[in-house]
Amino acid sequence: MSDHVTKTVQKWHASFKKGTDFDSWGQLVEAIDEYQILARQVQKEVQSSNSHDFTEEQKKTLGKFATCLEMRSAALQCTQSQEEFKLEDLKKLEPIIKSILTYNKDFPFDVQPVPLRKILAPGEEENLEEELDAGTGAGSTPSFPSRVPGTLLPRLPSEPGLTLLTLTIEKIGLKDAGQCIDPYITVSVKDLNGIDLNPVQDTPVATRKEDTYINFSVDVEIQKHLEKLPKGAAIFFEFKHYKPKKRLTSTKCFAFMEMDEIKPGPIVIEL
Repeated sequence: MSDHVTKTVQKWHASFKKGTDFDSWGQLVEAIDEYQILARQVQKEVQSSNSHDFTEEQKKTLGKFATCLEMRSAALQCTQSQEEFKLEDLKKLEPIIKSILTYNKDFPFDVQPVPLRKILAPGEEENLEEELDAGTGAGSTPSFPSRVPGTLLPRLPSEPGLTLLTLTIEKIGLKDAGQCIDPYITVSVKDLNGIDLNPVQDTPVATRKEDTYINFSVDVEIQKHLEKLPKGAAIFFEFKHYKPKKRLTSTKCFAFMEMDEIKPGPIVIEL
């Protein structure tokens, strides 16, 4: 087994321990942050068609592990959850992520791996044949089925002397707006190396369009006080839509804001 794979597993285990420690200490925002970032890292590995570092059975186990991370994250965000995934349940998974390369027992919980919907980076979709959905022609209704529920997080507690940031995404202008199925925007905060500094959030699927605009009108609460963001950090907006014939979600375009661009009032940013 390559040194790269061993280091990856060690990194995952350290992140898992960090998240459960935050969780047990009552630092829920930090725990959610760590769980969601780890879940996305694991999912990326599982969904990579070029990855031969793990067997198919190991990938299935990792997919279930990522599902449990998301379940615990959701439980921390919803105080009214009746069947919440408890911290003691999550801690049962530590031996799995620590020894995934040799683990050969049944998964302790009856969960399914996160659905394998491929997510393409900007530009990758140019290699695919262009296609139009049959339901977007003349006479179609200006609405989209709700395929992606959204993963927006609540506002952080206020702290004296620290600034919270709420972004309202009004709309996006595209010449082929009517042809986009299940459109949504992924919002992330990254450092200069492209590392996520916050939990990545997805808006709900847009349900209204006007001419060449897709309307979102949704608030996104940035999950870190502005003063705690490192120099060079930026907020990214990735516009994604579903391609039924390819059965994948594609990143069509993206935009970003640097910290010095943040100011009260409306702003238009380049795609």
